[in-house]
Amino acid sequence: MGELKHRSLATVQHRLRDQVAHQLRAALIAGELRPGAVYSAPGLAADFGVSATPVREAMLDLAREGLVEPVRNKGFRITEVSERDLDQYTEIRALIEVPVVGRVTRTATRAQLEALRPIALEIVDAAAAHDLVGYLEADRRFHLELLGLNGNDRLVETVSDLRKRSRLYGLTWLDEHDQLLPSAEEHVELLDVMLAGDVEAAEACMTRHLGHVRSLWAQGREEAARAL
Repeated sequence: MGELKHRSLATVQHRLRDQVAHQLRAALIAGELRPGAVYSAPGLAADFGVSATPVREAMLDLAREGLVEPVRNKGFRITEVSERDLDQYTEIRALIEVPVVGRVTRTATRAQLEALRPIALEIVDAAAAHDLVGYLEADRRFHLELLGLNGNDRLVETVSDLRKRSRLYGLTWLDEHDQLLPSAEEHVELLDVMLAGDVEAAEACMTRHLGHVRSLWAQGREEAARAL
């Protein structure tokens, strides 16, 4: 009985750490946690309404991903993403995602593609409702599940890691100025051309979408910096 209770407690603690890590990633991507700033685990724990332990564990997970770096006796500093970093991440994503979308357009069934429509519409609804966390989560699921139809798990993991590292600093500013909706609607457009079996149009749409995301990131970063 004691061992079972211990396992159950460990499961709960692990789940809490994952939940906190997810919230921290969302805050990082949204720019709510500023690059270069140092945050303490107790301070973040108070914001999330949890103890400092799962926050500290979650931050260590993020440190392994290169999103934060420990600062002795102070907490964790949010790592900065340069324009050069983002250009390189976007280039790698394009090299992977554009041809994969073309391949999936050729091989996926109509049912497999239509199963992604609710997520595409969820992205649009979240953007229209200014639900930033919902937008980010739905966008992540759409892209990774679409790539997953190619059947290469390692490829999906690679893009997932790139998405984490190329967080959209300044996304809050873009949301406040209603500039996320056009990007959100591109997911529905992509799905429609894939369902039509138009490989060339699907690849062009993905190329344009990634470029759109890159330009939005740059604009949001510039405007957010001006506001500081």
